[in-house]
Amino acid sequence: MTNLMFLFLSKLLPLFIYPLGLACALMVLALVMLWKRPRIAAFSLLLALATILISSNAGVTAAMTRSLEQQYIPTGALPTADAIVILGGALRQQIPPRPMVEVMESGDRVLYGAQLYREGKAPLVILSGGRIPWMGGGTPESEDMAKLLAQLDVPASAMAQDPTSLNTYENAVNVRKLLQERGLNRVLLVTSATHMPRSMKIFQKQGIEAIAAPTDFLVTDDRLTSSGLFQENYSAFCRMPSGLTSLLGYSRNTLAWSSTDCGDGCDSSPIYLAHCKGLTAVLGWNFWGLK
Repeated sequence: MTNLMFLFLSKLLPLFIYPLGLACALMVLALVMLWKRPRIAAFSLLLALATILISSNAGVTAAMTRSLEQQYIPTGALPTADAIVILGGALRQQIPPRPMVEVMESGDRVLYGAQLYREGKAPLVILSGGRIPWMGGGTPESEDMAKLLAQLDVPASAMAQDPTSLNTYENAVNVRKLLQERGLNRVLLVTSATHMPRSMKIFQKQGIEAIAAPTDFLVTDDRLTSSGLFQENYSAFCRMPSGLTSLLGYSRNTLAWSSTDCGDGCDSSPIYLAHCKGLTAVLGWNFWGLK
């Protein structure tokens, strides 16, 4: 019960430090203080505006994202290992009207894991990820990953599942148990590049010999030279929460607080992304419909 309560709070509380939530809180404060403390109200409104402008700047978002992505880029070919570990947070389960399991942007994790297996990097693929009950529940994500890997020519005999982990810390604890049962310890850890720093810290603290195999890079070298980095855009605003989650999670683990790490469970960025994509689609439909 305690773990579930912590998981719930880890989902709720970050909303108030993400740009949109923080800006809304500051505007509410401004309304409360408007009559009695007009200077505080004005200052709160200025902070809210600054929060939105800074977080929607493509350059700021790219710099923060790149600071995380560049930490574990392999310098050469990846070595072989005992197993390939793929962390969840990459797939949407098959719920109508979806015709099949759908791949999110971070679905590169599953695709890259399959590629590493076909390259002979390891004989075993460990799929780690469950489903949070109050966020749809359903079949564990590890099962959905197994279905997709089967379509990518990874045999069921080469897969092992951890269907219960709900955050990065539980990923590491459960994977360690699976490895110990098989007398293994050296793994290629596959996850998004922004998620890799805190994932490596947590897995290493569990005594696992983890080798980073990052994927799902959001900032490429050519993008760093683009003039668009100095523009305000909605996409940057939508990506900011994910970068903040990874950055804050990495800082916590650096300070040895990994026992309370909330991992992917803290990431409420799908709420922002759904809002951004939905609004863009509606506006686009109306534009073309009226033209």
